[in-house]
Amino acid sequence: MTEKTRYSDEELQEFREIINEKLSVARQSLNAMLRQLSNNDDNGVDDTSPTYKALEEGSTAQSREEMAQMASRQQKFVAGLEAALVRIENKTYGIDRMTGELIPKERLRVVPHATLSVASKNARKK
Repeated sequence: MTEKTRYSDEELQEFREIINEKLSVARQSLNAMLRQLSNNDDNGVDDTSPTYKALEEGSTAQSREEMAQMASRQQKFVAGLEAALVRIENKTYGIDRMTGELIPKERLRVVPHATLSVASKNARKK
């Protein structure tokens, strides 16, 4: 028996459903982050002491920066999931880009946008 070189259409459909679910949640999360970042509501500290306002602005700037970083990571995640859907359409999904072998289903169920097996990922780090 020859080793499988790609996942069947049925298996690809299962992965498509997993990815679409994760994509829906990821987009909602990203949109919420972007709404929060674009919301310039300053909680009305204008009438409080200048010292408190300065501390509040520093804290706000830091939390906005953290939110921007989270939004950036979320955008990359969404892009990764979208790219995985393209690979499903091209029937190249689940193939390790270093070895050309199939990435185990267990890994793809957890990290559906993976392009490397755990072994390849670890080998790249060394």
